[in-house]
Amino acid sequence: MNVDEAIQLARSNHRAVLATHRRDGGVQMSPVMVAVDDERRLVVSSRETAIKTHNLRRDPRAAICVIPDSFFANPWATIEGRVEVLSLPDAMEPLVGYYRQVAGEHPDWDEYRAAMTGEQRVLLRLTAERAGPSRSG
Repeated sequence: MNVDEAIQLARSNHRAVLATHRRDGGVQMSPVMVAVDDERRLVVSSRETAIKTHNLRRDPRAAICVIPDSFFANPWATIEGRVEVLSLPDAMEPLVGYYRQVAGEHPDWDEYRAAMTGEQRVLLRLTAERAGPSRSG
């Protein structure tokens, strides 16, 4: 699977696992919802205080494994790249776009924006550099 195919898969399958690097070199994984922005970056909502956010500020390398709703179905994809952490207030409108992609319209956008501020939300934006699997076994 190439990067373009993997990004297309992520547009319609929002369940994923994000892997970041711990300070000791180990891997930290988190279940996430993923979307794709207009620049073809994979985007994930997180909190400023989350371990994954701290890990990515220290080491921006990450991988996202996109999993279809039926879990064991094919195709699935792992997409690797570097992540930019976008904090509030710059993250607010991209967070609105993220929500629209993974959940549709919110019944009260003012309430949503207040929640994003209260939760100290950030947007993680992964620029895809490599994707797979490249073969099956």
